[in-house]
Amino acid sequence: MEMKGAMGGLYKVTEWITRIAFTNILWALCSSPFLFMLLTKFLMAMQTPNAHNEQILANWIMGILAPFLLFPATAAMFTVVRKWVMGDPDIPIFKTFFKGYKENYKQAMIGGFVYTLLFVIMYIDYTVYMTQLKDFQLVGIVMLVLLLVLFVSMFNFFSMTVHYEMKTRQLLKNAILLTLIRPFRVFSTLAGCAVLVFIGTKMPVLFVFFLFSLMALLAFFNFYATYLKMQEQAERLKQIEEEESAEQALLESMDNVKSDEKESKSRKS
Repeated sequence: MEMKGAMGGLYKVTEWITRIAFTNILWALCSSPFLFMLLTKFLMAMQTPNAHNEQILANWIMGILAPFLLFPATAAMFTVVRKWVMGDPDIPIFKTFFKGYKENYKQAMIGGFVYTLLFVIMYIDYTVYMTQLKDFQLVGIVMLVLLLVLFVSMFNFFSMTVHYEMKTRQLLKNAILLTLIRPFRVFSTLAGCAVLVFIGTKMPVLFVFFLFSLMALLAFFNFYATYLKMQEQAERLKQIEEEESAEQALLESMDNVKSDEKESKSRKS
């Protein structure tokens, strides 16, 4: 029996809290080696800021772990939030998560290699231009903007991976193109993620139970809204083309009728 009123609303809120927290915990467990190195790097930066070699080693380890662990786990999390956004909140989360993990592992891993390499190259360029080539800091700012665009395109990559059946090359290309042609969605995704991270710094419990699932939910919501709008535009164009082809066929039919009348008149004369 469905509960109504305040108790029904409270039940739905607690249900969503449980869903989001459980998904976030599954993602954190599957990404735990990467997250452990990230936490270690953060603690080293706080306690021993001059340990540059250790920082570089931590970066290398995270770069190696990310494609094999972080990216497949994130694709699995997007598999779950995709169901929520598309109106199916009562799915078995554990089963759906690991089904998405298995089905999308290869594409997520390959995409992870590409994105990790791009992030490393662009971050190094940004650091060099901002710290060592101070006359070219404008280029460094451009690199920072490109890093942010790449960050959002990564969300689109995960969304497309779980929503479409495409080759990995097509997924990467379309994720970047979609990011570039929908700048408003880029801004809204970045702004939403920034707000969530800011709240997370004030309430650390969010990082463990909610933050990353909420970011995935926001990212796929933006992607799916874009997808529906583009689908609507495609259907509208198809309808216009069908109407134009119908008009063209009608005109050709009328021309044929006129030509037949002229021929019949000429024969009579």
